[in-house]
Amino acid sequence: MSLFFNRVTMLEGEIEAMLDDIAKAALVFHAAIKEYLAGDLDKFCERLKRIDKLESGVDSKRREIRYKLYTKMLIPESRGDVLSLIENIDNVIDLTKEVLTQIDIEQPVVPEHLTADYLNLAEASMNAMDYTVMAARAFFKNIHLINDYINKTYFYEHEADVLEARIKRILFSLDDPKELAEKMQLRDFAVHIAAVSDEAESVCERLSVAAIKRTI
Repeated sequence: MSLFFNRVTMLEGEIEAMLDDIAKAALVFHAAIKEYLAGDLDKFCERLKRIDKLESGVDSKRREIRYKLYTKMLIPESRGDVLSLIENIDNVIDLTKEVLTQIDIEQPVVPEHLTADYLNLAEASMNAMDYTVMAARAFFKNIHLINDYINKTYFYEHEADVLEARIKRILFSLDDPKELAEKMQLRDFAVHIAAVSDEAESVCERLSVAAIKRTI
């Protein structure tokens, strides 16, 4: 029994380490957007490399956790929910890397009057991601707190939606002289940043169901 307990404790530690990396990625993602908007492309590229390293590390941890869940026959009553959680929360960090890579490739020119909106949008996505990590931690350690973190994720996902819509309205207003292609590129920039919060919300929806199953 003690050996089984030790194996489960080690697995929980590995999941915790994976969640730590995703929490770091949220901060790096926000910092990268901030530095890009400030015109500091060197620091932006450093953040992109950091995200790439974190994402690779999370992928390795995810594969190891998945392997142990099945080969060691750990927590069989919750195995499916845990596997679904780690697979889906991994999608969030994957998306941050995709967004930053796309920015690096396209390098959209953001007008000064929209800089604050894009920065606020990145912050909302970061917060949604952060509270998703907290909800995931609560699933394993303090399940009575999970709904509070999930609701905060939903709040910031909604904030991101509002900011995304505001940016689109400004871009496509009749007073904006930019070419349509430029407007569409800037629109996509907003859509991609907001998508991080959408992915975080998706994880929380699954977490909510898993938490209900554990408390029944």
